[in-house]
Amino acid sequence: MTYLAKEGLHLDLSDREIDELFSEALGLALRDTGDPRPVLLLPPDGTRYHSRAGFLCDIAARELLGQSSGRLGAVLPALGTHAAMGKEELIRMFPGTPPELFRNHDWRRDVAELGRLEASWVEAVSGGASAFDWPVQVNRLLRDGGFSLAVSIGQVVPHEVVGMANHLKNIFIGTGGKESIDKSHFMGACYGLERLMGRTDTPVRALLDEGHRRFGKYLPPILFALTVLGPRSDREAEAAGAPRASLAVRGLYVGFGRDCFEKAAALSRRLNVKLLKKPLRKAVVYLDPREYRSTWLGNKSIYRTRMALADGAELIILAPGLVAFGEDPGIDRLIRRHGYRPTGEIKDRIGSDSELADSLSAAAHLIHGSAEGRFTVRYCPGPGLSKAEIESVGYQWGDLQEYCDRYNPNTLNLGWNTVSGERVFFISNPALGLWADEERFNDGSAGGCN
Repeated sequence: MTYLAKEGLHLDLSDREIDELFSEALGLALRDTGDPRPVLLLPPDGTRYHSRAGFLCDIAARELLGQSSGRLGAVLPALGTHAAMGKEELIRMFPGTPPELFRNHDWRRDVAELGRLEASWVEAVSGGASAFDWPVQVNRLLRDGGFSLAVSIGQVVPHEVVGMANHLKNIFIGTGGKESIDKSHFMGACYGLERLMGRTDTPVRALLDEGHRRFGKYLPPILFALTVLGPRSDREAEAAGAPRASLAVRGLYVGFGRDCFEKAAALSRRLNVKLLKKPLRKAVVYLDPREYRSTWLGNKSIYRTRMALADGAELIILAPGLVAFGEDPGIDRLIRRHGYRPTGEIKDRIGSDSELADSLSAAAHLIHGSAEGRFTVRYCPGPGLSKAEIESVGYQWGDLQEYCDRYNPNTLNLGWNTVSGERVFFISNPALGLWADEERFNDGSAGGCN
């Protein structure tokens, strides 16, 4: 059942329109559910600040708290492996949702297993890329909280593990456990990042769908509220009274089932997958310090551009907020120990390091973050990470001030620029899209562990 599918390549929904449309759709879903028990909200965390999911969460909180029964039970950000949000982050992203309603998801300890998909099924759906069983895991609050409804909120955009972010990814990875996250991420890495990104139907997506088909009966009904965003043109920004290079909500979808996700993914593919006629020789990516404090997150700069980069290209990452490699001490330690090495090296290290073998999501991340010897990655951090630390994990280092003076992120245009006679491609936030050489994307066969 789809309650709302408002979309258009040039649509620019105002906050008032989003509020009216989402409030009406949520009200219809609550009516149809017919269960007076509390509702659980599942937004993303602060790493998806630009998704407008915070605004949707605030609307849902207002509507649920405004009912006489006070139906908002809790808000559980789908952290996955990310660090817990602090008070300031919560207020920035969810200013209209009472902070006392938020719960933290601990992916190592706070999970329940609903069942398992057998190894033979996983091997078949992955084309032999992986042959392990897969646990269908969620935060215990989802299974045991007694909620009448879970509202899963987020943006559909190309993603390096599942192909297109959101929908059931928010459930089984966003609130999943260590084993489910480890195995799903490693399966995606072994299948091949280039074969996944920007695609709706992938082996990892099949895991999520099959997990819900078999074991969704143990969960409350899930209502999905999905956005698709695209950059405004200068003319659109002026008409909307918005900053230059700001984002417009081009699609808003609310419904049960997969139909709303498929519609959102189709629009995202048209808006967020940027196919280039020729590969890039030099690209500059800026990482907002409020969102990107680790290479675990900042390496979206690599994931989302690697199919656009020519052999021998240089990727320059301006990362003023970088203070760590991993989002938790254990993963940070593994990244420092092994570095971002080619696929074959990481596979060998899994065989010789039991801690890495027990942290397959970290191994997948190391594979994803490697240039595989094809291009150069130059990280330009602030004072949080030293030159020696950057170089120890396999990247080149650049002086942040020097490179910001040369490639000023405040004055560069999105896309192509000419800087001192040099052609440079600029990306202001790698989380908002996928950039690929048209031939490489359409081939889709590069990468993988096989």
